[in-house]
Amino acid sequence: MRAETAPPKTCPKTWMQDLGSPAAGADRTFEELLTAVGRDRDRAAFAALFGHFAKRLKAYLRRQGCDAGGAEELVQDVMLLVWRRAETYDPTQASAGTWVFTIARNRRIDALRREQRPEIDPADPTLVPDPMESADDGVAARETAGRLRAALKTLPPEQADLLRLAYFEDKPHSLISAEQGIPLGTVKSRLRLAMERLRKAMRDSR
Repeated sequence: MRAETAPPKTCPKTWMQDLGSPAAGADRTFEELLTAVGRDRDRAAFAALFGHFAKRLKAYLRRQGCDAGGAEELVQDVMLLVWRRAETYDPTQASAGTWVFTIARNRRIDALRREQRPEIDPADPTLVPDPMESADDGVAARETAGRLRAALKTLPPEQADLLRLAYFEDKPHSLISAEQGIPLGTVKSRLRLAMERLRKAMRDSR
């Protein structure tokens, strides 16, 4: 397996500008975007995937019984795994949506087991995600990438910086807490607030 190249350590403003233009996602299917993340560590492609899947993942996890905070944390966890594992994705085996939601399903099952709820059945049909919409909508991917990039620019620097550390430098929340000298709970709450602001900014941009 090849070594992963970490993104440049820039200030939040520069990092947001470096995400790439909205055109970076133009005419690419979600499968192609996911492949680009795995092959090239393409941050603009990941931004498009994040913008498309994050709100859908939260809705799915909420339907499975997660409270709002728990769903937010699981979405962060799932999207971080998408970034880390993208190079293992095989578009001949599954659509991008199926692959992402399978990760979410497995993380939800893991969370339930940690809560000592052994009655959870992995084959439970309620844990199967709803069918995804067509994944070959390149225009939608381009528009989503553009709206997400604009939304990122509205975040306070401390929130944008935490997103960079968590998602693009693959750092665990505990390590971010130690490096930044802030409590772990503060790291999680700032990331949760950042995601809420991103979603609101993207809704407002429609």
